Amino acid sequence: MRGMFAAFALSLAVAAQGQDVTVSEQRDPAGTLILSHEIVIAAPSDAVWAGISTPDGWRTWAAPVARSVDRAPDLIETSYTSTAQPNDPTTIHQQILARVPDRLLIFRTVKAPEGFPHFETYRQVVSIFELMPETNGTRVRLTSTNYPDTEAGRQLLGFFRAGNRVALEQLRDRFATGPIDWTRRGASGN
Repeated sequence: MRGMFAAFALSLAVAAQGQDVTVSEQRDPAGTLILSHEIVIAAPSDAVWAGISTPDGWRTWAAPVARSVDRAPDLIETSYTSTAQPNDPTTIHQQILARVPDRLLIFRTVKAPEGFPHFETYRQVVSIFELMPETNGTRVRLTSTNYPDTEAGRQLLGFFRAGNRVALEQLRDRFATGPIDWTRRGASGN
């Protein structure tokens, strides 16, 4: 658990240059909180789509380990631990709920690393990647909905306010300078 948080903290510390991620929060009519991040990436939407919708793509910007899960084609398993084995305590499972190629990917986390705080609350959160072609590339909006207005929900929202910013900066940098070399980034080996 500490290794996962250490790797994530390191990724925050080594975050890509620039502060061009726009962050907003709002409350929906049901009283839950919505967190949204936007960035423009200098790449066409089909390239960005490959980066966000496939395990091969995720390994280039999001985590050193990303793979499909056998017999579950709508699951992507990831880990910030470079030596993670399938379904070990460090892995994360993202369940794809819906997709419109080159435009929309909706998912939720159905397995978190062992000891992840408030996971029973977080498993209710749904995240949406929207891709919008622009003259200079692709606008990417990552919106997460259904954070409860509770202490646990607010703590998670704060964690992902920073974490999703870093993730989108890493996605941007993947297209600006190439895939992340996780061996140089200090991905945890435990």
